Amino acid sequence: MPKPAKDVGAALCRKGFQSHQSDHVYYYFYADGRKTAVRTKISHGEKEIGDNLLAVMARQVKLTKKLFGELVDCSMTQEQYLRKLRDAGHIGKTAPSRDD
Repeated sequence: MPKPAKDVGAALCRKGFQSHQSDHVYYYFYADGRKTAVRTKISHGEKEIGDNLLAVMARQVKLTKKLFGELVDCSMTQEQYLRKLRDAGHIGKTAPSRDD
């Protein structure tokens, strides 16, 4: 089911992505204060994102379309998403603290 582009962008920003303006709006995922290789984009002027593009965006952020829907609809937390990325090896684990 199509989703409003502004809602998808806002949801990504709430989940640890930061937007960068260019010819498109690029969304990069940040973990531990650092930009990761996980990213997606939304074209300027895009009003609604259809099912096919949602599936492409899901692959770009390393999720299934169903899980991407959960990320955007806020039933998946930022911590759950980060754990999925780390467990799958898409981003590194955090360094242990000196107290460990």
